[in-house]
Amino acid sequence: MSLERACRFCSPNRAQSYETMTIKERLAILSSNSSSAGIHAMRFKAVLFDLDGTLLNTLDDLADSMNTSLTRFGFPPHPVDTYKHLVGDGLVNLVLRALPEHHHDETTINKIATAQRDEYRRNWANKTRPYEGIPELLDALTERGITMCVLSNKPDDFTHIIVQKFLAKWKFAAVRGQNKDTPIKPNPTGAVQIASKLGLSPAEFLYVGDSNTDMETANAAGMFPVGVLWGFRSKDELIEAGAKALIQQPTDLLSLV
Repeated sequence: MSLERACRFCSPNRAQSYETMTIKERLAILSSNSSSAGIHAMRFKAVLFDLDGTLLNTLDDLADSMNTSLTRFGFPPHPVDTYKHLVGDGLVNLVLRALPEHHHDETTINKIATAQRDEYRRNWANKTRPYEGIPELLDALTERGITMCVLSNKPDDFTHIIVQKFLAKWKFAAVRGQNKDTPIKPNPTGAVQIASKLGLSPAEFLYVGDSNTDMETANAAGMFPVGVLWGFRSKDELIEAGAKALIQQPTDLLSLV
């Protein structure tokens, strides 16, 4: 159920257009309708997951690798929590956000990107782990026969390596990262290609992610966007980007399938 349609369930004296609502008002509607009959009437056959901040908590390893790369070349590091707002849109964007603005020349960007890539490939599994409740969610989805997929803005080969390391117990019908045929999200190409590969309509997918990039991707692809509140970004960001449901913990997703 979209937020616009959800407005029909407001009392007449509170009804107003979605565009004029405050974040608090939008959140109240999401909370009151996320388990409504409208959503339950849908029959989702698949779930497309984001990786970082959704299935896996990768923040410490990403932050440690970038901070090591920055300090190696004399640039200041950032607190780990700052990286919640730096990661998520591919390596180049991470480098641009981590570097001081007056050092955005091509030579410096390439130098830091190469260092980060090498450093992360050595240290990506030091602290990364699935979020609490993810194994139980994946078990339950498997038992219900729901098709599961992963779409990440990490490089494609690396996405496969990480999924195999931490999520090998579960079967994913498609795992895809950024490559020459799959531009980074929020471009919906990867999501649409996965649906096509599986012979499903995008409307049959729940798209589960933790950022504005994920919600925008889901909406552009025609999938149902579900924002997670345990990841890197805030609920306000998720709502503004078009989340149609918010979940507090992984197993909450089961109410939508």
